[in-house]
Amino acid sequence: MTPELRNPIGTHVTVGKGLVAGALASVAEVGYEALQVFTGNPRGWALTPGKPAEDERFREECARRGLRAFIHAPYLVNPGSPTPLTWDRSVATVAHNLRRAAEIGAEGVVVHTGSYVDPTGSHDQREAALRRVREGLLPVLEALGDDAAPWLLLEPTAGQGQSLCAGVDDLEPYLAALDLHPRAGICLDTCHVFAAGAPLDEPGGATATVDRVVEIGGPGRLRLVHANDSMDVRGAFKDRHERIGEGHIGVDAFRELFAHPATEGVPFILETPGSRDVGNPDREILRRLRAEAAA
Repeated sequence: MTPELRNPIGTHVTVGKGLVAGALASVAEVGYEALQVFTGNPRGWALTPGKPAEDERFREECARRGLRAFIHAPYLVNPGSPTPLTWDRSVATVAHNLRRAAEIGAEGVVVHTGSYVDPTGSHDQREAALRRVREGLLPVLEALGDDAAPWLLLEPTAGQGQSLCAGVDDLEPYLAALDLHPRAGICLDTCHVFAAGAPLDEPGGATATVDRVVEIGGPGRLRLVHANDSMDVRGAFKDRHERIGEGHIGVDAFRELFAHPATEGVPFILETPGSRDVGNPDREILRRLRAEAAA
């Protein structure tokens, strides 16, 4: 398998003028092999309908160009929320975005795993929140249908607040709440897991982190990597992305990630400052590290 096919490199792009005139045009201009989009307002609850003709053209163009596509769900989603309205809206938003993924041919929907919104950090409240996750998301997953359906990609957070899934180890109870459903996948955000304590800045640390992901989720569950350096030190619980090699993670972690057997076929999506800009160095740095890992 060529390095490009093994690990397509992409970025999050704005839709702007539309999925084709906006998102695809941006990817073509910069020269990426994968993309991630919002299909609505990332900071709102409105469930934006698609345009069938545009959806079809987007699917066809992605297939023609060999582009791998993903959707990121709005930031407001919290399937562990104790607030009934927030919980209802979160479940509806996840279901809507999975439908949109199927319509545009995206492989999966990235969802922040949420929090249990309890200042005391009570174990009981955490368990209650995981029960709400199960009650909300498991029926959505079970409605997905066949193996061609998009994945729900769980993204651990940087550990802010009362996170339900901050770092890799918290994936174990979260996936257990979903009965390790076969369409529940994992999106590993390097800045997030580093902020939550993963030793990506140490030799072998990225390898050990992915080993733990596989131990918890089993083979094939890691479906996407958000490739971001970190402005802050390990364990800072701060979600502040930095350009590759300019933060506290450094480039060696990404070389290890490209070389790990569990990342075969997994796209790397940049969410770094300026990653959509022509001439941004992050794409070339990742391409070089990808080639070195494959050598």
